[in-house]
Parts: sequence; structure tokens; C-alpha cells
Amino acid sequence: MTDTVAIIGAGLIGRSWSALFARAGYQVQVWDADPGVLDRFAGDIATLCDTLVAEKLLTDRNGTLARIRTCPTLEEAAAGASFVQENAPERIEFKQDLFARLDAATAPEAIIASSTSAIVASRFTEGLTHRERCLVCHPANPPHLIPVVELCPAPWTATETLDRAEAIYARMGQVPVRMTAERDGFVLNRLQGALLAEALRLLGEGVVSVEGLDATIKDGLGLRWALMGPIETIDLNAPGGIVDYATRYGGFYARLAQDPASPEVFSIENAEKIAAAWPQDRSPESIRARQDRRDGRLAALRRHLASEQS
Repeated sequence: MTDTVAIIGAGLIGRSWSALFARAGYQVQVWDADPGVLDRFAGDIATLCDTLVAEKLLTDRNGTLARIRTCPTLEEAAAGASFVQENAPERIEFKQDLFARLDAATAPEAIIASSTSAIVASRFTEGLTHRERCLVCHPANPPHLIPVVELCPAPWTATETLDRAEAIYARMGQVPVRMTAERDGFVLNRLQGALLAEALRLLGEGVVSVEGLDATIKDGLGLRWALMGPIETIDLNAPGGIVDYATRYGGFYARLAQDPASPEVFSIENAEKIAAAWPQDRSPESIRARQDRRDGRLAALRRHLASEQS
């Protein structure tokens, strides 16, 4: 494989994508608007690849690193690329500028994908000359350990663009999830937002402790959800499947839906109240150490699940 991929934005998500594309055999050209990020990139990507090797998710470390290079300009990174993965900050005007530059710097058939977590593609691609090759390809964080990628088209995204993007991510070992229309937050963050809203309400009302709430997911719902999604879960939680489940419990859930959590549960004041009741060392060093521990456990879980499926 000799295809070239451009990575625009070389922070945590960009580094992860760089390693994934290079591991799959692509030549990877990386650019970031911050020269300091590019200066640190070689060390950061080497560390990431070392982590992947340790987690048995990468065998050809040296070959992977050899296929990645940084570029001083966006235009140089985009030159010759058949696929672009943009990972810039979540600001519409910034993405509008980047996509206009990428639209001009790449061949018309190149796919331009955004890793945005919350901004639909129609808000920053409408005026582009070749807007039909643009879409959102939203990963979970970190992409090298959580393989799902949400493919969300703008109204003008070509079906061929979706088909090609889906095939590329699947070939890389990711799990592409194809949407048919734009929705704010896509699928993952809409589901996460619904759960978070109720969790934050229960915590704000003092109904349960943070430790108890997290245990309910970690040692309860999350164990099932590591193996199957919520729809398969309820299909197996009633003798007659999903319709039987709705017959038994639909009324209860309908009553809950009539009293949803209010937007105030996401306020800074509620977050401060919860943080005060759950003291933690939240220094950058401590957060990074906890992230590293999380990533190691995620890697172990992925290896276990993969062994169960083989």
C-alpha cells in the first residue's frame, strides 16, 4: 500500500490517528498549527508506538514510525494525500478556514474527514468547491484503543465518499458506524449525554455518591455493554425479546421520560458541587497517570474480547 494520508492537528487524537494509519501501511504526513506540537511530535509518537507494542497492538514499531513524517505547512502535508483526517480545535471558524485550505490543496477525489466531537460537517463545508467529499469521522478517545468511528455525512456528502471512508477504517481494524443524516453530537455523544444528564442529576440531588454511581456502571451496566449494546441487552432481558421487554417495562421508562433532567445539571455550579463531594488529585500529572492506567486496562480488555471472538 502506498496511499498517503494527511493528519491535520497533531495533538492526542492526531497522534493516535497517525499511528493507526501508519500501522495499516499508509504514508502519513502530519501538520499542526502550533510549531511546538510538531517539535514534540517525534518523541510523542514514538512513546505512543512503544505503548502499542507493550499492549500487543503493534508489531512493526520501526516500520510504523518510518511511515510518519511531519510537515512545516498544511499544504505540504496535504500534497498527494488521498485521505485527510482533521483534528483541529472545536471552533467553527477555525474548521471553515482549514477545510477551505484543504479543499484547495488536495486532489478533488481525496476524502476530507473531520474528527470533530460535536460540530456537524454542514456548518464548515457548505461553501467548498468539492464539498461532496467531506464528512465527519468522529472517533472515541483514544482511537488507538477504542475502535468505533462515527461516519456522519453532510446533506451533500456523496455516497461514494461514505463507502470509501467506511472501507478504509474497516481495513485499519476500526469499527465504522454509518449515519444516514446529521444530528448534533452524532450517536456516541447523544447516548453519553443522555446517561450523563441523569447521572449528574442524581449526584446533584445527593441521591447517590460518585463512587456508587460509577460502580453502578462499571460493575453493572458497563459489564454487559462491553459485550453488547443496549438494544441487544434488552432483547435478552425478557423471555420474549424486545417486544416482551417493552410490554413489561415500557410504562416505567415512559414515566421517566416525562421528567427528564434539566439543562442545569451540566452547569459549572453542579460540577463544582460534585467535585467537592468527590475529592481527587486533579493535577495534570495525576490526570495523565490515571489516563495511562485507563489505557492499559482498555488494551487488556480489547485483547480479551478479541480472543473471545477468534
